Amino acid sequence: MRIAESLRVNAVGHLEIGEVDTVHLAREYGTPLYVLDEEVFRANCRRYLCSLGPGNRAAYAGKALLTLAICRICQEEGLYLDVVSAGELYTAVKAGFPPERLYFHGNNKSLQEIEMGLELGVGRFVVDNFYELELLEERARALGKKPAILLRLTPGIEAHTHEYIRTGQLDSKFGFPLATGVAEEAVRRALSSPHLELVGLHCHIGSQILRLEPFQEAARVMVAFAASIRRKTGWVMEELDLGGGLGIRYTAEDDPPAIEDYVQAILRAVEEACQEEGLPLPRIVVEPGRSIVGPAGITLYTVGAIKEIPGVRTYVAVDGGMADNPRPALYQARYEAVLANRMLEPPAVEVAVAGKCCESGDILIPAIKLPRPQPGDILAVFATGAYNYSMSMNYNRLPRPAMVLVRGGEVDLIVARETLEDLISHDRVPERLWK
Repeated sequence: MRIAESLRVNAVGHLEIGEVDTVHLAREYGTPLYVLDEEVFRANCRRYLCSLGPGNRAAYAGKALLTLAICRICQEEGLYLDVVSAGELYTAVKAGFPPERLYFHGNNKSLQEIEMGLELGVGRFVVDNFYELELLEERARALGKKPAILLRLTPGIEAHTHEYIRTGQLDSKFGFPLATGVAEEAVRRALSSPHLELVGLHCHIGSQILRLEPFQEAARVMVAFAASIRRKTGWVMEELDLGGGLGIRYTAEDDPPAIEDYVQAILRAVEEACQEEGLPLPRIVVEPGRSIVGPAGITLYTVGAIKEIPGVRTYVAVDGGMADNPRPALYQARYEAVLANRMLEPPAVEVAVAGKCCESGDILIPAIKLPRPQPGDILAVFATGAYNYSMSMNYNRLPRPAMVLVRGGEVDLIVARETLEDLISHDRVPERLWK
């Protein structure tokens, strides 16, 4: 099996990440354990910024993974930040992230979230629907603010990805559709408001996309719409936010474009479309999440029960599962893994890696070849930096795992493991039930 360049095998046959032995990590911090390679994360941030060039922006998509430490790294690397809730906004602000560098997303922002964003002075509200447009305008008027906004549009692009993570098609809960004329109406409404400043347009066509053509087509469609609006209203688009969605390698079958190729493809598409339409070149914004943090993370588990069904399958159970990574159950997501303590041994048997949750669908990896597993082995699952911790839960009252940041042989705990006491900390029992 080919492992990521950021990983290596040490002299005793153990997997290392960030020059740290993963077996030692499992012993010291317990499992399941999220492990994040800081150098890989930072390098991916820099690849985006270098490729985009001066004047353009990369806003890290916090939904992929957001902690106080992640916010600090993003700020140090010069990224903007995309947040979608009061919780993500609060996390960013508590980490000292400048509010003016925040893009506030979300298809159903509450009144409290809108007021919070206005009072903090977030850099951009990405407006998703007429209800939000009206609510934002009313609260901006009441608070004496004039927020800069982008309108999120659905350009009708086929993203060639799982249906649950396609977002740019007409039938979507997100955005103002281009095809129905609603997007033009939204622009006119925004332009007519003295309390809102429309600075640009936004789209996001999906996630884990492994082809460049859908991104290029989305760019062309968005520029064509902006040109149409200019002809009708005189408004000139200052900023074009094309969202995120670049895929990563989860298995050997995945062949994602390089970050540099992705950025250059959309920059060329926008430039060519603007030349054709006679539009000035807008500031380009992208919102990468998975492609920055996904390859930087692995998850460590300890092997427990092993169940062999002759002629059918061998199940290898680990001490985590869908509670710390719901993606296989939700999206049929696929992963690769190794036995981190036995890296020098060849694969000997095909097994299914099963989680410990009380669900038949809690299968992390349906089929993978490994050295014959034994209880106590450490299983390392690759490319888990994105949408694992951020989607984790307490199903079956399982505590969420810890997370460590590794770099040059050093280890820092950035998320503490939940305790059993944490699990009941919000429970309340009516007095009558104690009698």
